[in-house]
Amino acid sequence: MSTLCRACATLSSETIRTCPECGSSRLVSHPALSELGIAHMDCDAFFAAIEKRDAPELRAKPVIVGGGKRGVVSTCCYIARMHGVRSAMPMFQALKACPDAVVVRPDFSKYSAAARQIREKMDALTPLVQAVSIDEAYLDLSGTQSLHGAPPAVLLARLALEIEMDVGITVSIGLSANRFLAKTASEMDKPRGFVAISPEEASALLAPHSPSFLHGVGPKLAARLARDGYETVGDLQAAGLKTLIRAYGETGQYLHERAHGIDRRPVNPDSERKSVSSETTFNTDISDPTILTDQLWQICEKTARRAKEVGVEGAVVTLKLKTSNFRTITRRVTLQAPTQLARTLFDTARPMLARETASGAKYRLIGVGISALSPARGDAVDLIDPGVGKRAAAERASDVARAKFGKDAVLTGRSLRYQGERTMRDSSSD
Repeated sequence: MSTLCRACATLSSETIRTCPECGSSRLVSHPALSELGIAHMDCDAFFAAIEKRDAPELRAKPVIVGGGKRGVVSTCCYIARMHGVRSAMPMFQALKACPDAVVVRPDFSKYSAAARQIREKMDALTPLVQAVSIDEAYLDLSGTQSLHGAPPAVLLARLALEIEMDVGITVSIGLSANRFLAKTASEMDKPRGFVAISPEEASALLAPHSPSFLHGVGPKLAARLARDGYETVGDLQAAGLKTLIRAYGETGQYLHERAHGIDRRPVNPDSERKSVSSETTFNTDISDPTILTDQLWQICEKTARRAKEVGVEGAVVTLKLKTSNFRTITRRVTLQAPTQLARTLFDTARPMLARETASGAKYRLIGVGISALSPARGDAVDLIDPGVGKRAAAERASDVARAKFGKDAVLTGRSLRYQGERTMRDSSSD
């Protein structure tokens, strides 16, 4: 049995109650602790944690990061979760569940900066890092012991300590022999957790849980499994591979493998982000085409900023609208060349928006995204529209000014009009 001290990253070859080096009782013990090499690391309530880091007076309070009353929760701290608040919950429901919560508007520039710090620390340990979102990643640390002079478990404990010290937030870590079990482990002891699962113990550990415990089994599939008599993962294990394939096709093989803790996917550092997008939900439904167009510009700027932060450009532009009766409308256009520029996104999405607003319908949400992504390669020259180069250069210069002097350092005329209209609306509602 090996025991790892999470407070000082000391590894012991026996079971102990307190660390002989630092006296801490923050220990994790497992027979295979020195052998497992695939990890899943998840930042704990990432956006909320960054906000609490930057505003210490919020640390003991429930914090929700999200939009206005008709928006949704981006994330929330664990205090708010104790009141029933969850990510993607409508804000009015979240505030009803936790009326004392402090609501903070998201600041993605801060979150991206912290994510870059963390990514640099992971890259220093292994080239096999697969980010799956801004706040979580898989790491393959197999074979790194000779390079770093310590097994993966110790490297991960050191990484968690460095992130706490240098970035000011906590992380939860799952360690196993494959991605599925590593992610399962990371979610078993949050926040600030560290759990190891070996393949040998996986079947027995998973068996008592509902099939929905398996990542990839959503509500619809879980409901179908329940109707078919599969109440636990153990029921899936007992059914056997052939029975599950006959009933569910390829999904049956997936269920069989995950029920036994099997996952053949490698950690793939080249795994591509599929899209970059942003959206906003209005405080009141909007039908005025001018106001909707101004809102479109704000969203295009947000999407462009996020694309620039992660270094990608997209060849497909998608407009998303949600009507007052919650019907979702999506329209998309494929560009001749990929882009990450707000002006190009706006010029592409604006005609799509005009066609939808011609009917006078009211909308509660607008969003813009790019997909068919590729690494950003600079701004293309357009022989049909020679002015595109100048507009791109102006936008890049504005980005530099905002990064140096703040996001309001450079505003377009449309942004100024939008801010003025928003100020008038806010004043009239006081």
